[in-house]
Amino acid sequence: MPSGVLTAPRPPDVEIERSLLVPGPPERLFELVEDLSRYPRWMQLIHDVVELDSDPDGRLVWDVELRAQVGPLARSKRLRMVRTVHQAARSVEFERSEVDGRAHAPWVLRADLEPSTDVAGEILLTMRLSYGGGLWTGALLQRVLDDEVRRGSEALLEIVRAEPTH
Repeated sequence: MPSGVLTAPRPPDVEIERSLLVPGPPERLFELVEDLSRYPRWMQLIHDVVELDSDPDGRLVWDVELRAQVGPLARSKRLRMVRTVHQAARSVEFERSEVDGRAHAPWVLRADLEPSTDVAGEILLTMRLSYGGGLWTGALLQRVLDDEVRRGSEALLEIVRAEPTH
């Protein structure tokens, strides 16, 4: 590419956003979304998670195996994810950050919490998953990922409702 030529960032191939109202307080919910090692408990898409040593900037890092089923076929992918945003009880973001020197498709998972403007004592949780590569593209796989996120949202809500407030 010639020097001085700017290109717009490529939009993600897959982008899923889901919001749900969850009984508060936000600190209780944030405990479940701020640490990727807690996700397999409620998100089947995240099959296995191993916490790794922190990166040089002190950010938390995980080795994550994603797995989704499409009929008789299963797809899986291993990612090194770094927590890039952490605002207690408000926002957390994880981004793919491999250290093998090769270019990799971006994966970004973000969770934002805010007090509900409609229901007192409830928190609006918005989860966003975006992916910018070729392995998980197409309408069918978009649907599979969306279904996994929907089921995970429902499971998370059940966990929060079942656990007593501290």
